[in-house]
Amino acid sequence: MPVLTRLIPSPVVVDIRDGALDDLGSVLADQRISSAGKLAVAISGGSGARLRERLAPALPGATWYEVNGGTLDDAIKLADAMKSGHYDAVVGLGGGKIIDCAKFAAARIGLPLVAVATNLSHDGLCSPVATLDNDAGRGSYGVPNPIAVVIDLGVIRQAPPRFVRSGIGDALSNISAVADWELANREKGEQIDGLAAAMARQAGEAVLRHPGDVTDDGFLQVLAEGLVLTGIAMSVAGDSRPASGACHEINHAFDLLFPKRAASHGEQCGLGAAFAMYLRGAHQESAFMAEVLRRHRLPVLPKDIGFSVDEFVQVVEFAPRTRPGRYTILEHLDLNTDEIRDAYADYAKAIGS
Repeated sequence: MPVLTRLIPSPVVVDIRDGALDDLGSVLADQRISSAGKLAVAISGGSGARLRERLAPALPGATWYEVNGGTLDDAIKLADAMKSGHYDAVVGLGGGKIIDCAKFAAARIGLPLVAVATNLSHDGLCSPVATLDNDAGRGSYGVPNPIAVVIDLGVIRQAPPRFVRSGIGDALSNISAVADWELANREKGEQIDGLAAAMARQAGEAVLRHPGDVTDDGFLQVLAEGLVLTGIAMSVAGDSRPASGACHEINHAFDLLFPKRAASHGEQCGLGAAFAMYLRGAHQESAFMAEVLRRHRLPVLPKDIGFSVDEFVQVVEFAPRTRPGRYTILEHLDLNTDEIRDAYADYAKAIGS
């Protein structure tokens, strides 16, 4: 008998609205994630500590764990501390580092994860990947999807605007990443999951074409939904392919070559995406993406984040080495140093330097 449908790995709960955090306990109880309120909550020492004061009365059965950083060692220590308790679920309450540590710890001790985001800096809040610093630099670790995602727009409005803008760059980079996936399909026969590609592309397009900014609740809603959909798209594909192409190779190269100077993940991905779109010959799309990035005060040129043209050329040349086996416009063109420099000069001229 033919397979007529498939199950989509996705959270049981996605709650994105103003005031969502105040209803966290009842939402988890109603969905039978933790009817007894036995939760292990991972928080940061900064904003997490302040939110603990707000949430603790509503979560009397919770145990709170402060996470010091975003390293593999931090995540292992968190798991070791949590494993002696008898919990229904792990809650990661904070930004990307806290949620990634909580993801890894929850997977290690076999508990479901509830991701409660306090900013929208990247699409990792709902992805099946935990990105953690290790002795070799930075690693990506496969983990189960969060069982629930809670995003309180009131909390997001209080986050530093740069963090929210970073999420914009990450969301827009989906458009370039899906184009790279389609290129790999044409040139190398790599299989595309059409549903995953559609979800990731539409998430990016919704953010690209929304007229609002980080002060607009309607825009924040679209951005939050886009980042959640991107995470689900990666789960559907079983890989980061729907959201990671040349844009992310360039981002990783910045991180590896200039670890002390690198900008935020989304800032580098947005810049990488605009440049990659230009390389593939999508000049109008590249110019429009650069225009939107600039409107959101995001970088479109290396000098915007403190890098010279020579350094950016070095980054682009190194980028394919960050993801061996991944085929993108960078691997397809296989440009040498001078060709990258010429292509960048044309890009900078086209978008206005």
